[in-house]
Amino acid sequence: MHAPHAVAPDTPTSADLAQQTLGEIAVALPGATAVFRRLKLDFCCGGQVRLTEACAAKGLDADALVSELKALVRDDATPVTPEPGALVDHIVSRYHEVHRAQLPELIRMARRVEAVHRDHPQVPAGLAAHLERMEEELCEHMAKEEGVLFPMIKAGGHPMVRQPIAMMRHEHVDHGEHLARLAELTGEHTPPPGACNTWRALFAGTAQLSDDLIQHIHLENNVLFPAFEGAAH
Repeated sequence: MHAPHAVAPDTPTSADLAQQTLGEIAVALPGATAVFRRLKLDFCCGGQVRLTEACAAKGLDADALVSELKALVRDDATPVTPEPGALVDHIVSRYHEVHRAQLPELIRMARRVEAVHRDHPQVPAGLAAHLERMEEELCEHMAKEEGVLFPMIKAGGHPMVRQPIAMMRHEHVDHGEHLARLAELTGEHTPPPGACNTWRALFAGTAQLSDDLIQHIHLENNVLFPAFEGAAH
């Protein structure tokens, strides 16, 4: 399977943007992901939803969002689709290895905060257990990608590649639900006034984990996987 090559798009019209999916816009328009994160629009796990539908579900003004996105368009903007093997290597080094390093320290800090501040009305009770579950499921997920799916992709594809991709997409939905619960447990990663340094560092870390995992899933769902889902060969 040949790696897809980028084609410079024409400047999108408002109608074009409104009918594109969040994932398509996130890939093609630099800066869009920051806008989507601010508005809590799911462009990774829910990236297949059209912008108009996503706005309707959130009660957002679609026309205002389209105008904001159009302001990001540059005449010389050309989306770059990395070669799949290079993208796989980037995902493993920048996200898989980072998640494996992030989670044990976050779990350690969460246990400490829950123990030391157990009488605080805003203590994040249950956070350590939730992070432990995330670590277990993420590590299993990443091991499957590194052991099965990614070697297939780096070899140029495989007639059966769509099956593990479908499984990974399904597990990404679970990861999205874990991120929503993480935001709930941490009050959107906001420590209370007067929080100790460990508590503040913990929530800074959960915010970073959330940002990293969102970007990780986005790269797989919206950039890497579509190149191998079109046709078996």
